Amino acid sequence: MPFTRGKKPAASGNKALRQSAPSTENQEEGSQVKRSSSPPHGAPKKRTAFIDITNAHKVQISLPGRKKETGKKAVKKTTIISVTAKNQANLKKSVSSEESTTEREKTDTEEEKEEEAQRSLVASLTETVDALVAPVRQVPAHLQRKPIPKEFDIDSDSADDCYMCPEYAKDIFDYLKEREEKFVLSNYMLTHSSLNPEMRAILVDWLVEVQENFELYHETLYLAVKMTDHYLSKASIHREMLQLVGSTAMLIASKFEERSPPCVDDFLYICDDAYKREELISMEASILQTLSFDINIPIPYRFLRRYAKCVSASMETLTLARYYCEMSLMEMDLVSERGSLLASACLLMALITKDLGSWSPILQFHSGYQASEVGPVVRKLHLMLQGPADDKLRAVRNKYSHKVFFEVATVPLVDINVLEKALSC
Repeated sequence: MPFTRGKKPAASGNKALRQSAPSTENQEEGSQVKRSSSPPHGAPKKRTAFIDITNAHKVQISLPGRKKETGKKAVKKTTIISVTAKNQANLKKSVSSEESTTEREKTDTEEEKEEEAQRSLVASLTETVDALVAPVRQVPAHLQRKPIPKEFDIDSDSADDCYMCPEYAKDIFDYLKEREEKFVLSNYMLTHSSLNPEMRAILVDWLVEVQENFELYHETLYLAVKMTDHYLSKASIHREMLQLVGSTAMLIASKFEERSPPCVDDFLYICDDAYKREELISMEASILQTLSFDINIPIPYRFLRRYAKCVSASMETLTLARYYCEMSLMEMDLVSERGSLLASACLLMALITKDLGSWSPILQFHSGYQASEVGPVVRKLHLMLQGPADDKLRAVRNKYSHKVFFEVATVPLVDINVLEKALSC
């Protein structure tokens, strides 16, 4: 029912409205209630992100009776303190620099004094050494090295080859020639009742075969024959032991000359197991002790190569001379000849056979022999080669009949008249 404008509602109606109003207000307030920012009792406190979460707080303690200084005074005080600190630091630096300068001056002075002391000490030591050192003595005339004439110089061409020892080559061969005087042999067969020159020749022929089979150096063969002769000249053996002496001498020579010498078993094998291992080792010790371990015996093969170089002999001419020299190993009459003289005779005979001249001044200079000294040995060689060939001694002839050695064993022997004519020149 509508109310009349200007009139108040009845009291009962107002009372009813008053009773219903609170409920409506309560509903509106209930929908718009805000949460309190303070947590309930016992709940953890909520914090905003990126803020200081430590429990450290700046605490300012104010002492009683003392007033706080203003900001300006604090700044002034800090400035004064910093200036004072800088002044003190600069003062310290200046003092330290002065001290370091003084120390440097002292150090320099001490170093100069030490250097002067060292100089004086060195000078005094030098004077003492000069006083103690004897004056340089001149080399005696007989020890001075004689200059080699240019026309006789055969080593300058190999000056760049250190293995040829061009500076000492002549001195080395002069030394070997002097050592020959220590190893002069005589006809020792006269002292052996059970041996003869033919047995020795057969042994040497067999050693030539051994040298070929084992492909040993020629120096090894010559040294083995030399050691056998020197041992037989000082020791007495039976003929059954002759092959053992020769094979053992070849073993020792192989150790002395070869890079890879045959072993003991190899020599036992070539002897057809005629001897035991203990016998060969015992013979090795016997030979070395008998020769006083001095087995560096000058051999004619080394001199032959040296003298062939003097006349620039071809390999074929040198091989022919080697054939004569190797044949001489079986000849007992040539055992007493020195190796250098025998090599000279073999080369001269090869030169005459090839019609390449006779004994020349350069050969005389390097060998030290006159043509008159070489001639008798050349005649012995010619006589040996002129004799009939022995079927038992075929090793050397067969060896030098091969193409590798230019078949020099088949070269005809020079006529004796041509030989005598060449020797008389």
